[in-house]
Amino acid sequence: MRTAQLLGFRIRQQVLEWSGAWWFLLTLVVQAVVAPLIGLFIWSAVYPDDPAIARYYVAVMLVTLMTESFEQHTFSGKIYDGTLSHELLRPQPVVIGVLGENLAVRGWLTLLGAPIVLLTGISLRVGFDWRSVALSLPCVALAAVLVFLWTFLLSMAAFWTDRVHAVVGFGSQLIFLFGGTAAPITVLPDLWRRIAELSPFYGMNGLPAEIASSTPYAGSLASALGYQLVWVVVFVVIVGAVWRAGVRRYTAVGS
Repeated sequence: MRTAQLLGFRIRQQVLEWSGAWWFLLTLVVQAVVAPLIGLFIWSAVYPDDPAIARYYVAVMLVTLMTESFEQHTFSGKIYDGTLSHELLRPQPVVIGVLGENLAVRGWLTLLGAPIVLLTGISLRVGFDWRSVALSLPCVALAAVLVFLWTFLLSMAAFWTDRVHAVVGFGSQLIFLFGGTAAPITVLPDLWRRIAELSPFYGMNGLPAEIASSTPYAGSLASALGYQLVWVVVFVVIVGAVWRAGVRRYTAVGS
């Protein structure tokens, strides 16, 4: 209960702090929707008679806005400027502050980006089955957890290197390539499709977008959630191990 109260307080605090950064938030929205829009234009040209392509990429746009993470900016900077020391001294887990800011930024991105997604869908005359949208919500929630854990994991490279943005950028490219943004997983060659479906990146983007857009999916909803949960557990274990190693290094170097 206390953890939930602390998280709620940090979310409210960060929502208010970010409320004055309209122009920066809008640049983040544009950054989030550009790649899906490019994919939409390319694959709509390849399959001009397939309305599922437009529906899928509109779903990808919304999923991306709801799951984006920026810990390479919000967390790694605290390592570089030393303010992480203050967070370590607080009587609460450091991740509470990181997660609170993450959820606040995602909320703003979803709010500001929703009109763009809506206009895109209307202009392309895209229609959704709202039962499919409702079924996709648990997958979207787990996708948000996966993206956060992945970005947070890569952002902890700041304990060892000052090139954390390059590290996180590489990780973002893996999501772009194997997560279903560069191309729908269903149109990839068999080998690359199998690799993508086994990787965690498919569960971060393409999978919830497929379910929301009624794109044919080989498994059941239960198997989709199980696949995502397995990767959540794997990432939680790895993040915990890297965090402990990073904090030991941080305290040893910074005393």
